[in-house]
Amino acid sequence: MLLLAQAPKAWHRLFQLKPPALPRTPGGEAQHARYRFLSRQGPAETGRQDQPQGPGLRTRLLITALIGAGLGGLWLAMRAEKERWQQRRRTEALRQAAVGQGDFSLRDHRGQARCKADFRGQWVLMYFGFTHCPDICPEELEKLVQVVRQLEAEPGLPPVQPLFITVDPERDDVAAMAHYVQDFHPRLLGLTGSAEQVAQVSRSYRVYYSAGPKDEDQDYIVDHSIAIYLLNPDGLFTDYYGRARSAEQVADSVRRHMAAFRSVLH
Repeated sequence: MLLLAQAPKAWHRLFQLKPPALPRTPGGEAQHARYRFLSRQGPAETGRQDQPQGPGLRTRLLITALIGAGLGGLWLAMRAEKERWQQRRRTEALRQAAVGQGDFSLRDHRGQARCKADFRGQWVLMYFGFTHCPDICPEELEKLVQVVRQLEAEPGLPPVQPLFITVDPERDDVAAMAHYVQDFHPRLLGLTGSAEQVAQVSRSYRVYYSAGPKDEDQDYIVDHSIAIYLLNPDGLFTDYYGRARSAEQVADSVRRHMAAFRSVLH
């Protein structure tokens, strides 16, 4: 009973006790403040400042960007080299096909005699067709001259000579060719000749053509191959472009051939 009676007084004296003072040392106030600061931190926090710090977010992003740029540049270089290899392989295969071998003798829409040697030293885009063609020939010639205009607009590129060779010499004489080519490009040359001369140049470039039956008005359609031919400044057949190729695609191909061209005549 005596212990129970004295318990409240003991608890009161216990709460009045002050914490023991820390021993003072030089800089003791700072040490005391450090004691209070550390007492609020857990074990994990007190050791955190001793751990090594990794690279910051900005550094990691910069390293990632540099690696990505390097890989991207490598991929573009490999793709460009692959395209050059494919172009060289295609050019060699076309050259072995012996397309465009030999010379030709025709007349342009001004009546001047023309042969293949007249165009040596120039890039040439050439199309075979006929002036009475209702749709395909005008479309392909318009595409051809679009390519010529695109390349003309780029400084430093050599000029390209556009040619239109008829496969209908019976109707496409000099006057008919002169009337027809004026609607496309001022430098477009229309070439015609006798039936034998047209047959010779067509065979040389593997161009098929055949006149259909005449109607009651003596009109007829000529069925023929549809392709635009590219000749390099050596006069050699270099590439061809079917109807599915756009003007932009043809112009890109011509640029690549110009960049890769090395004359074999010197």
